[in-house]
Formats: sequence, C-alpha cells, structure tokens
Amino acid sequence: MKKNLLLAASLFLGFFANAQEVTVPLGPGYANQVFYKFSTNTQTSVPKTSWDLAFQNVAGQQAMGTVRINDGRGITAFEVSATPADYATVDVTAQTGWVQLTNSDTDWADGALSSGSATYGWGEYNSITHHVEGTVVFVLKYSETLYKKVFISDYFGGFTFKYATWDGTAWSADTETTVANTSGSTTTFNFYSLDTNAPVTVAPVDAAWDMVFTQYTTNLGTVEAPMPYSVTGTLHNSTQVTVAETDQTGTAEPSLPADAAYSEAINTIGYDWKSFTNGAYVLPTNKTYYLKNIADGTIHRLYFTSFAGSSTGELTFNAEDVTPTTGLEDVNGNITFGVYPNPSQDGNITLMYDLKNNVSEANTVSVFSVTGAKVYETQITNNSGFYTKDLNLSALNSGIYILKLQAGSVTKTQKLVIK
Repeated sequence: MKKNLLLAASLFLGFFANAQEVTVPLGPGYANQVFYKFSTNTQTSVPKTSWDLAFQNVAGQQAMGTVRINDGRGITAFEVSATPADYATVDVTAQTGWVQLTNSDTDWADGALSSGSATYGWGEYNSITHHVEGTVVFVLKYSETLYKKVFISDYFGGFTFKYATWDGTAWSADTETTVANTSGSTTTFNFYSLDTNAPVTVAPVDAAWDMVFTQYTTNLGTVEAPMPYSVTGTLHNSTQVTVAETDQTGTAEPSLPADAAYSEAINTIGYDWKSFTNGAYVLPTNKTYYLKNIADGTIHRLYFTSFAGSSTGELTFNAEDVTPTTGLEDVNGNITFGVYPNPSQDGNITLMYDLKNNVSEANTVSVFSVTGAKVYETQITNNSGFYTKDLNLSALNSGIYILKLQAGSVTKTQKLVIK
C-alpha cells in the first residue's frame, strides 16, 4: 500500500504558467480607459471623453436597467428637481441647492441617474401604460462653464430622453432620442455620446474583457456624510470574473485563496494598490489579487509593479495563469480531481472534483501520511457533476501527504504539501 501511495505521489502533476509584465498606457491626464482580458493578454483602449451615458441592457421589454454617467471623464451628476416642468427653467447659478448623485463603485447595476428621488431613480411606473415615465430633472456638470441638462421621459423597451447644453448664457435647443434596450446583447451597456448625439462603441463584448483601468468616483467619507472623490484604479467585469484580494507578496509562490475569499464587488482591486507619499507613488509589496473566471474556473494572479501618475498615465502589473491542474483521469474516464493551493501555507485547501457518473456508494476523500496512516477523512457527494469542497487540515503538521478520493470502486490519489 505504501508503495502504491508513493508511486501516486510521484505522478502528481501541477504547474503555474510563466509570469508576464503588462504595461497599460492610460495616457497623460489618464486620457484613456483601457479594458483588459487575461486569457488573451489583449487591451482595448478608448478615449475617456468618447461617451457620457451608459444604459444597461436587460432582458424583456418591461425590464429596466440602470443608467450610469461617465465619471471617468469628470462628469458630476445632480438632481435639480422632481418636477418635470422645471426642466425648461434650469438655472446653473442655483447649483448650491442641487443634490449630487454618483455611480456605485461596487455594482455596475447601480448608476447615478437611477439613484434619484423617484421610485426608479428618474421616474415612476404607470400601471395603465406599463411605461416608466420621467419625473426627475438632472444636470451633468463638466466644468465651471460647461453643463448639460438631461430629462429621461420614458422607458418601454428603451430609454427616451432629451438634453441641452449650457453655452455660458443660454441653453441650446433640445436634442431628443431613444436608446433601445438590446435584448440578448453581448454587452452589458449601450453607450451614448451627448457630444456627437449618437450611440458609440466603448467596452468590448462582455466575454472579451475582465477589468477596466479608468478614473471613477468613490466615497472617501461615510454613508451619513459622503465625500465623493475621483480616483484612478481598476474595476472588474462581474459578469466574467470574481476577485480575491490577498496580503501575499507578489514575487512569492502563488497560494490560491479559498472560494469564500472571492468577491463580485467591482472595486475589489480598486485604487488602493498604490499610495502617494512624499511626492511619489508607492506600491505596497503585499497586495496581490486573484481573478477567477466564472465560466471555466481558470484563475489569474496579478500584482502591480509601477504607476507613473497623471504625467504619462502609464502603469504596469505582473500577470500569470495560476489555474491548478485537476489531476490524472482514471483509465475509465470516471473522475478528475485536484486541490489548491498546493502547497498550502495554513492547511486550508479546496478540493475540485468532476464525477462523470452517479455511484451508489458513499464517496470519500481521505488524507494519509507518507507512512500510510490515515489522518483525515470526510464524505463527498456521489452525484455526477463538477464540485468544490473546502477542507480544513490546519491540525496537521507541515509535511507531505497523500490525498485519496474514492468514488465507488474507482480511486484517485494526489500529493499534498502543507508548509
């Protein structure tokens, strides 16, 4: 038995891909927003001034998504009035009475223009027509001299809205348009430019980006006393990946987080991977991030290596695929399994296993010392499918162990190292 266990240990397979350094050119003054995809190492760069509003695509004519502003280009949104007629008489000198609205930096589905005082942020539901009808007047402030007023008048399979520009003395003529809700779209948002009066392509299709490097607004105050502030950082695509932040050193051997450590909050990476100290940007050595692909479970690790600030807008990070192998399939093709992190620093590991067929017997996973002594055992499901299970082996001493998964009459083994 010992011989078989040691032979299985010698057949253990596992690897981490070579790391690569990635340079992201945001440009002077952070002129660009850059979308990045790990699996293809591709970047999509767009000028941050190319769009103003983003309308979320949702399924169904009556289902309505959120409306976000492009705070990356410095737009500040305000609610001016909850009376539609006040749109005609907006006075930019009265802005001390306006209420500032911001995009959420934790959830893409919470936009500034959907957080106004109406039930739906900008409007109320009409139970007769089944439309949402506008009630709130907004102003978008670009600078001390440039303003645009916006009124979303209707939603029914698309957003109908009008807007005008303040030229310093008077409002321009209104422009009215409709941005259709694109059911089944491969992009989460439809983007619109108030400068060109037309829809624009900004983000790649959802499957083609994992995170975007951009400026955005965060709250440096409290819920009761908010202090909106523009920061430069990273937001991730929560339709494609979840992210875990760790205090690992980036140059150390990867140690994958447990499943529970991964978050959907889009600012998990955020902006605080850098700080400004004594006139220069400083990057801590103990901020490392893991991004897990929702569809296929692949995992990439990144840590930042430089940030130049607004002079060039250039930043660099180190990226690598740290997806653990899932072990060796048995000769009958019935089981695939693996564990991560391996080695484990604290004895907490996650078991991944794929059962091709149902079995009648109870399935077990056991841990043996190299002398053949069983030191841990637990049961797992006997139903076919792909599963993960967290195991707490922190009571075991540091060393080499053999992990055995048994499903019916089929057995698989793999080496496990606890440091």
